[in-house]
Amino acid sequence: MPHILVIGGGPAGLRAAEVASAGGAQVTLCDQKRSVGRKFLVAGKGGLNLTHSEEVGDFVKRYRGGEQPGGFWEQALEGFDNKEIRAWAARMEVGTFVQKSGRVYPKSLKAAPLLRRWVARLREQGVEFLMSHRLVELGEGEAKFETAEGEVVVQADAIILALGGGSWPQTGSDGVWVETLEAAGVRVTPLRAANCGWEVAWPAEVLPQLEGQPLKNVMASVGAEEARGEVMVTRYGLEGGPLYQLGPALRALDEPVLSLDFKPTFSVDQLVRKMESVRRNYLGESQFRWKLSEPMRAILACFHGPFDSAEQLARAAKACVLPLVKARPLSEAISSAGGVSWSAVDERLMLRDVPGVFVAGEMVDWEAPTGGYLLQGCFASGTLVGKAALDFI
Repeated sequence: MPHILVIGGGPAGLRAAEVASAGGAQVTLCDQKRSVGRKFLVAGKGGLNLTHSEEVGDFVKRYRGGEQPGGFWEQALEGFDNKEIRAWAARMEVGTFVQKSGRVYPKSLKAAPLLRRWVARLREQGVEFLMSHRLVELGEGEAKFETAEGEVVVQADAIILALGGGSWPQTGSDGVWVETLEAAGVRVTPLRAANCGWEVAWPAEVLPQLEGQPLKNVMASVGAEEARGEVMVTRYGLEGGPLYQLGPALRALDEPVLSLDFKPTFSVDQLVRKMESVRRNYLGESQFRWKLSEPMRAILACFHGPFDSAEQLARAAKACVLPLVKARPLSEAISSAGGVSWSAVDERLMLRDVPGVFVAGEMVDWEAPTGGYLLQGCFASGTLVGKAALDFI
């Protein structure tokens, strides 16, 4: 039987192993940790968001990254889309449901039952698991690992790398592979934090009013790009879905600036009219007339006050500009941007300079916002390279 080596036990690697073994290959899966799926389990702590239910035409627009070729995600999702991932879970007796937001979850919300069934299926298909194997060197048709017993070389007819990005290093997604691939002549774009919080220089006197408070139903914008949702105020700055979606636009700025519209359903004129005959204490009156929350009022006072008219306050509430210091560290991020450059791979994610070696998942230079797009991208790219490795051999 042809032998395929999969390195990395996250969702992309597990899916690639599943496809390759079902296609008739002997598959060995190595991971540097003592068990697989550690980041998968962490992602499922608050509810495992497997994918999103929106149409594929909109779905593909969520993926960005460097020199990402046009049409790649249409091709990848054609092989394993958001409908197929639900059917795949059902085949393992894990039901799913669609939340009002469009996000798709297992009915239990938990990742562990699905992971256990998945690993059991792989073992039934003959996949061999080699744990505590850290990749240290890569060549054409072989990989060298560091283990407790010393260095081990594993040879294969094709190799699939699914080593993750650089976020959550405690799960094994530590980005150490970057040096290994660069040593093999592979071009890698530096890893950066994605889907992360951003730091704001909050004045010490207002921080007690702000920390831990949500800014609900706001419209955040960076230039022409907008994202609506809830933003959480933290001791170091801001967190939340809108910032995650706007991350690429923020990183492109030398001096990142975020604009928050605290009343996106009202115009400036409508807000002014709601003030009616008010002639003083506009910020205090906005609590009652505009339902402006305490943290919103504190932020407005801090960065744009004092206010001499209802119109001045309305304009600030509709475009509260906050200078950001920097993104939070990569180790804290939900995911990472950067990775193996698109110019280093062909249309089936095989390394151009190392034939027979494929890459999948978050280690490729793409990113997506939270909401199920990240896991779907890992499943789809894992499916693609599993089939590509079979074709190669």
